[in-house]
Amino acid sequence: MKITKIEAIPARIPLKPERRMKSALGSHEVSDFVLVRLSTDSGIEGCGEATATPRWSGETVRGAQAMIEDVLAPALIGCDPSDIDSIEERMERVAVYNWFAKSAIEMACWDAVGKDAGSPVYELLGGPVRDLTIRNRFSLGAYPPDVAAQRAAERVSVGFQTIKVKVGTGNETDIARVQAVREAIGPDIEMTIDANGGWSDADARYCLPRLAEFDIALVEQPLPRGNYRELRKLRAESGIRILADESCFDEVELEELIHQNCCDAITLYPGKQGGIRRAFRMAAAAEEHGVPCTIGSNLEWDPGAAAMMQFIVAASNVRIEEIPGDCLGPSYHEFSIVTAPLEFDGPYTTISSRPGIGVEVDWARVEQCRLP
Repeated sequence: MKITKIEAIPARIPLKPERRMKSALGSHEVSDFVLVRLSTDSGIEGCGEATATPRWSGETVRGAQAMIEDVLAPALIGCDPSDIDSIEERMERVAVYNWFAKSAIEMACWDAVGKDAGSPVYELLGGPVRDLTIRNRFSLGAYPPDVAAQRAAERVSVGFQTIKVKVGTGNETDIARVQAVREAIGPDIEMTIDANGGWSDADARYCLPRLAEFDIALVEQPLPRGNYRELRKLRAESGIRILADESCFDEVELEELIHQNCCDAITLYPGKQGGIRRAFRMAAAAEEHGVPCTIGSNLEWDPGAAAMMQFIVAASNVRIEEIPGDCLGPSYHEFSIVTAPLEFDGPYTTISSRPGIGVEVDWARVEQCRLP
């Protein structure tokens, strides 16, 4: 089987009003994606997704589209999509970074290979290590304290056992928001916070002692990405448990976090890591050093979330049972663009055992939300 064509289709979809997100990175009311449609000489197609968020990854939907069509795709035509190592090597040779654009192509290769083999991707990765249904945490935007409290209580009422609260939008407001959420959900529900790198070291050292009384299980990305020295010192001196996210895109950053003792756990997911294989490899590398991983979200659409589920099911060190993550992105959006989508039921997400990444894109539906 050989790759004959790779298309990059830009699309936009609004979030449901009640799911619109606010964080230290700003407001998120619509999502822009690049959907990859990979064709092969056997007639089998694969689909992938680049979740382009410039304030987070630095990639734009138009930039990802151009990178895929003008740089990455020409290097891959004629390649065997099952040779993932070669696919990754060729993409690395022609472009640095651009993790989400690369992941969209790699994801589409896995999808085509799985369909050709009649197997879900998790089987190709070595088989499932957990159930096809996972329990998620709920990520709560940086809403005013009263709104945050109300929405957190609503999520607990439908079965969520972990609530993640966005902070990094102003110290006193952050503290008030976390306090309001803790009072709304009670003492028995786990709560984590996520600054998305929006705190300075001074902000973190001001807020964290004042938040300690609210029983915070993990603090995600308290300092800006790349600030390993201060992150190490903050962890050592404050005693807080730190979950690294924006500080870990590739293996070099993973090694830096581990060897500088910067964190207690690391968030991985295929889009951020540049593909399912790299994310799987990084999870295994972290496991060798006794550092657990979990899954994060960039509010993926259907193909991206399906790929995440394949990774979660197959990667033993994505220890969502101990450190809940979230794979709920499609449920935040107003409509789906796949047949037989992932199943969402309160805090639970279920992937099917269908071949490939497990969903089939309705390309006619995609055309309806295609960006001009």
